[in-house]
Amino acid sequence: MSFTFTAQRTSDSELVERYHNGDLEARRVMIERYLPFARRLALRYSYTNEPIDDLIQVACVGLIGAVERFDASRGSSFSSFAAPTILGELKRYFRDKAWALRVPRELQERAMALGRATEKLSSALGRSPTISELADSIGCSEEQALEASEVAHSYHLPSLDAPVGQDADGPSSLIELLGSEDTAYDLVEERDRTAAIWNAMPELEREVIGLRFGEHLTQREIAQRIGYSQMHVSRLLRRALDRLLRAQDNGQPAAATRSFAR
Repeated sequence: MSFTFTAQRTSDSELVERYHNGDLEARRVMIERYLPFARRLALRYSYTNEPIDDLIQVACVGLIGAVERFDASRGSSFSSFAAPTILGELKRYFRDKAWALRVPRELQERAMALGRATEKLSSALGRSPTISELADSIGCSEEQALEASEVAHSYHLPSLDAPVGQDADGPSSLIELLGSEDTAYDLVEERDRTAAIWNAMPELEREVIGLRFGEHLTQREIAQRIGYSQMHVSRLLRRALDRLLRAQDNGQPAAATRSFAR
């Protein structure tokens, strides 16, 4: 059974009661009656960068929830019950969906209050307000106001494709300014080549190299350690280093020596 209602003939309480008794038409009328109310609440957040259509849609979700849960027997008016319900839905949207980074709720609310205070004070003072003025306006310390100001930058993150500068020869997007070529990859490859040659070298040459560059012994001390002449040690060192240097594709002996020394 459906009815045709008017605001003058049917009270909010009666509409909600009829809806709870199964009349979906009463629910439709109730929602349409308070759509302008929900829209006004959504417009409170028009200072943000969120699309106003999205905010109105969220407010309508809150309105529907208010109609679903309203209990006229408690004695309050529907508008008194619906307002915090709709605002709560809007705040949840900003907390859970709108921020680019997850920020604690207290900081989110302080950042939003700071934004409203900034707009209001700028209009009243004819200039940008100071941190001290903003802190007094929202009732917090200057440190908390600065923290809220920093947090506000987490609301929206710039696109990596965002254009930067006007120089035709410069980078055309933000992503071109980020990162650089990692030269460590060349070092890894160089070490792999050196390790392969090292493993293929005779044990005596590896020992001589280890004593010279690992323990920093002189050729004379190495000769005394392994029981060979200093001249023979010199030949062993030269031959071992030549093997390692030939493993380097770039032909830079110093680089190969540094890689091995590590």
